Amino acid sequence: MKCPYCGFLEDRVIDSRESEDGLQIRRRRECLRCQKRFTTYEEIEKSPLIVVKKDGRREKFMRDKIFNGIQKACEKRPVSTEQISLIVDEIEQQLRQNFEKEVSSKDIGALVIEKLRNLDQVAYVRFASVYRQFKDVSEFQKEVEKIRRISNGKAD
Repeated sequence: MKCPYCGFLEDRVIDSRESEDGLQIRRRRECLRCQKRFTTYEEIEKSPLIVVKKDGRREKFMRDKIFNGIQKACEKRPVSTEQISLIVDEIEQQLRQNFEKEVSSKDIGALVIEKLRNLDQVAYVRFASVYRQFKDVSEFQKEVEKIRRISNGKAD
């Protein structure tokens, strides 16, 4: 590992710790030339996941897009950044378990909606309105009525 301070290529590992989720290893290292310490993170290389858009275009999966979409839906709502990060982690994990190479944007949106429905009803309706491309107020009303029925235990 190249020292970020002096560029020397030899170091020693002082400490290694596994992350809570077991997906990363944090290593404290010390440069053998300048003796400065630095931290590195080691994780399993993930195979690329391709998102197939509605119009057939394909693009690389970017978790930041999901995070930003959820964050917009949760704007001015009592939802923390940590909660959003956890949801994005869960969604990415589910996608990687269920899809080997390609996933449709429709499947991603469905997962986001499912997670938001359980997190915050206002954020859920906001996201659903964009995802499902509501055309008028009546579509909002239908969605809100559906939430009320589910909340009262009278799901469709």
